[in-house]
Amino acid sequence: MPAQAGTQNQRIALLGAESTGKTTLAADLADHLRGRGLDAVAVPEVLREWCTRTGRLPRPDEQLAIAEEQEARVDAAATQADLVIADTSALMVAIYAGMLFEEGALYRFALARQRRYDATLVTGLDIAWTPDGLHREAASREQVDALVRDHLQRAGLPYQVVYGHGPQRLHSALQALTACGILAEARDLREETRKAGAAGWVWLCDKCSDPACEHRLFRQLKGESGQ
Repeated sequence: MPAQAGTQNQRIALLGAESTGKTTLAADLADHLRGRGLDAVAVPEVLREWCTRTGRLPRPDEQLAIAEEQEARVDAAATQADLVIADTSALMVAIYAGMLFEEGALYRFALARQRRYDATLVTGLDIAWTPDGLHREAASREQVDALVRDHLQRAGLPYQVVYGHGPQRLHSALQALTACGILAEARDLREETRKAGAAGWVWLCDKCSDPACEHRLFRQLKGESGQ
């Protein structure tokens, strides 16, 4: 049911590789939706907090607790707000862990929890990479992006990819949430989107689930080789 004032417990997950604007988009979405009279809150990424606090990446035995804490915070926020925007979910913890360790209870937990989200947005790679401390290196962004989409597809979990810079990315996300029925149509959304130029970032390729096609496009847009 599209979100209106009083709608209960809609959950939105933002997934994607490092340095693709998830944290900024989560905050921008929550601010914008509150400005439209909706009770929205952004839940920050627990893995980032954990790495910053400890100064290292988690060991295999520490990953599940981090994923559980991420989802516990989402659950807690859902008792207080109508719309919860999660700056990553347990699935991102599992994907990063899977790059280093074997899958197991963590992955099963993450998939079960991901099915509870009402919408999943994947942040595209069109934002320039910037160093992010203990998180993934720039060279692996495409690998992480491909893994996110692969896990969602294999689990039969729908998602939409959002693009653009600044206001463009916000309005691309709003378009996606409206298209999948999370948000009711707003009269001013079309005009807002036109001004932000977000319409140019709607992904219409019939192979939009194939990240390799998209990665080649953005390398070409940056003047790199299209191989």
